[in-house]
Amino acid sequence: MKDFAAIDFETANSSKASVCSVGVVIVEDGAVADRFYSLIRPIPNYYSYRNTQVHGLVFDDTADALPFPEVWASIAPKICHLPLVAHNKAFDESCLKAVFQVYGMEYPDYPFLCTLVAARRKYRKPAQVPNHQLHTIAALCGYDLSRHHHALADAEACAAIALKLL
Repeated sequence: MKDFAAIDFETANSSKASVCSVGVVIVEDGAVADRFYSLIRPIPNYYSYRNTQVHGLVFDDTADALPFPEVWASIAPKICHLPLVAHNKAFDESCLKAVFQVYGMEYPDYPFLCTLVAARRKYRKPAQVPNHQLHTIAALCGYDLSRHHHALADAEACAAIALKLL
């Protein structure tokens, strides 16, 4: 696959709709053509300790950020003709659907592919990899994910994996 948009969301709390950052990497003809990152004012607008421990974002980081519909208005034209790719698409796709629903936006039924599923197919034996986590598979595909759980870095890692495995 040579044309796609790798996407990653971080959430503020246990609500799938509480997206607080998004990273998107546009790949065209097998090369990165564009990158997009934005903080998002989440709904509901509070941060759980657990989520903050994962990504480091807190209320003050997104207090003045744009709400999801305004951020998505910048993303939608970039991805309109592309399939979306995520590592563990079940999470990112559910976040996208949930935040669309919270804002009463019509969901365009984006096609989603999953690099986690692809990695599990490629690396079936425990001797091949210790786990199928994003940073582990990214390293196997030549991407150094030193900023794990930053939405843009995770989207870049996902794009590197997709270029190798999809």
